[in-house]
Amino acid sequence: MASKQPSKLSGFVYSNYGWKYSALTRYTLFALLGILFYISLSSDLLPKRYDIKENTYSAKEITAPMRIPDNKATLKAQEEAAEQVQPKYKIIPTRSENLVTSLLDRIDRLNQDDSISQSDKTGIYREEIPQRARDFLLNFVSSSRSSNAYSEHLLDEMQSKIKEQTYVIPEETFIKIPRLTSQDIIEMKPVAREIVIRLMNDQISDAQTARAKVAELVSVSSLTQRTAREVVQEITRLVITSNKFYDEDATKEAEVQARENTPQVFIEQGEVMVKKGELITPELYKFLDENKMLRNEVNYLPQLGLLLLVSMLTFGLLTFIRYNGTSGFKYNNSQLLMLVLVFAITIISMRLAAYLQTDARPYIGFLAPVAIGSMLVAMLLDITLAYFCSILFAILASIILNVQQNTIFDFTFGFFVLIVSYVAIFATHRAGQRSTLLKGGIMVSLFGALTVFILSLLNGGVWKEVDTLYALGFSFAGGLITAVLVIGLMPFFETTFGILSALKLVELSNPNHPLLRKLLTETPGTYHHSVMVGNLSEAAAEAIGADGLLCRVGSYYHDIGKTKRPFYFIENQNGMENPHDSIEPKLSKSIIVAHARDGVEMLKEYKLPKPIRDIAEQHHGTTFLHYFYHKALRLAEDKGCEPDFTEDDFRYPGPKAQSKESAVVGIADSVEAAVRSLRKPTVSQVETMIEKIIKSRLDDHQFDECDLTIKELETISRTLKETVMGIFHSRIEYPEDMRKPKKEEGAVNG
Repeated sequence: MASKQPSKLSGFVYSNYGWKYSALTRYTLFALLGILFYISLSSDLLPKRYDIKENTYSAKEITAPMRIPDNKATLKAQEEAAEQVQPKYKIIPTRSENLVTSLLDRIDRLNQDDSISQSDKTGIYREEIPQRARDFLLNFVSSSRSSNAYSEHLLDEMQSKIKEQTYVIPEETFIKIPRLTSQDIIEMKPVAREIVIRLMNDQISDAQTARAKVAELVSVSSLTQRTAREVVQEITRLVITSNKFYDEDATKEAEVQARENTPQVFIEQGEVMVKKGELITPELYKFLDENKMLRNEVNYLPQLGLLLLVSMLTFGLLTFIRYNGTSGFKYNNSQLLMLVLVFAITIISMRLAAYLQTDARPYIGFLAPVAIGSMLVAMLLDITLAYFCSILFAILASIILNVQQNTIFDFTFGFFVLIVSYVAIFATHRAGQRSTLLKGGIMVSLFGALTVFILSLLNGGVWKEVDTLYALGFSFAGGLITAVLVIGLMPFFETTFGILSALKLVELSNPNHPLLRKLLTETPGTYHHSVMVGNLSEAAAEAIGADGLLCRVGSYYHDIGKTKRPFYFIENQNGMENPHDSIEPKLSKSIIVAHARDGVEMLKEYKLPKPIRDIAEQHHGTTFLHYFYHKALRLAEDKGCEPDFTEDDFRYPGPKAQSKESAVVGIADSVEAAVRSLRKPTVSQVETMIEKIIKSRLDDHQFDECDLTIKELETISRTLKETVMGIFHSRIEYPEDMRKPKKEEGAVNG
């Protein structure tokens, strides 16, 4: 549906076409598109800088342009984490059950020595038993130091506890110990060991608390002899000491780990760093300077990078459009302006979604109707251009919808936009009904949700389950929003820019349209002729890559002007007397050529799009009315006077065909009328007639102002022959040598 720039051979002055074909306007539009790209991407790619000084008050609120690490807050969080670390303790097994056994063995040996009096034994026990217990524990500390089994801080803590928590055995116990027999001691050993082991297996910070449990354990033991019970109780209390000690090194290590495990604190993008009117302290000024938010240094590199990126995108689009056309620039400036508006609408939709996005809710970006641009370009301009624009939309979306602070492009959104855009183009580029757009939106929703699901799986479940469900829901809703917006915007673009989309053409082909109903009821012959021309022209146009649907619908309306004087055209006379037989040839000529002008006026009155009007106006071009010219010559000869007219007086006023579609409809119009005029047409007659019509128009320079090539004319000729054979099959007489194989074939197949 792209219109071509008129050829200079048209005889029209190029400037008469105004801004639509102005090269200056064209490149101005591309410059505007580049500016649009620059403005839309600058907030994402260019760092903000502020002109402020120390010890002054900020004139504006300063927000974080990106995620910025806050070292001061991080240090504070680390100290708070270290303060919350609980003291670390170490359990040191002293094997105190061996000390109990050693003390009871010493008592047994000394009690059996009859050379020592009982009072002397009491004195020995009073001095020796506490000393042995202290020496045992201190020797344990000393050996641990020499073997480096525990840290010095830990052993110092243990040694201090040993000295602080020494138990004093009552005096009466030392008096009772010499009375114990060997049998008593044998019974006492397992009981004492069991109690010590049981208590020392617990974590003991305070020995006094553990000693308080000894009496209860002794009372439920197997010992029955009172003295033995009392001695076991006191000796056990003596050997029990703390085994849980504060580990300074482990505590410090835990504090270090707590500091290291404290996550970096960030100032999130968009978070207020400096309030309006806040004093800029030296510390705050240094912080802003470290994050390159001050204008004390001029750095144009980001601006240069963005400018080069924008230039690359814009120049790429310009080059694609320039070299994608068969000749010259493919689109006029009105269509380029529409393309700029489509980009603006798509970028605005992305920006609205990005405004709602946060680091915690990146999935909101899937709500943007990103496929709207590709869908509009496919239906209003060209499917090939739509595929190229989809790549640009994907690049823009990967920047605008990106919430990752350490990357410029977000592959997730870029890939998502590319997929849904291609699906939208595939689903709607041949849309013939408005409902097809809704179906296309549903397709976009389904494939968008599928794409999001695939990406979530490939990312290894980076998103939480709830976030993934939100992303799926937003992507599905985005497709429906796309369909609604496209349905709403299509009439605006069609009306404002005179664009004939496939949807509009299908609507205009409805037989219930007032003009087509008028054509059918008032000029049934012309209506039938127009339908046949539509079939022929559509086939020929599609064969050369032109717009077949436009040719068909244009054919329906191309002779609408005949409804003003229907009986002056042979297809509507139905055996009645031809009125041209009784009027002057010049008048006949005026009536015949007027149907093109009358048709254009009627089409304007009913507000039909310009491409349809152009076909009605241009399908005859400036062709020559041979019959009426020669009739006028004969009348002049009969009167014996010189003709006061020339051949130019018996030509259509034009203009000549400005597009392939107008030229094809004109050829099909002549072919259909010529074939219909033959009573018993043969294949050779039809072929010769089609070739003659095309050659005569070519020789008459009727194709000079459109870009039809000789090769395309040959294709049109061949296609029209095939189509005419199919449509008028029953009327065309085939040569005998062509009929016989068909009969034989029918006999075989039948």
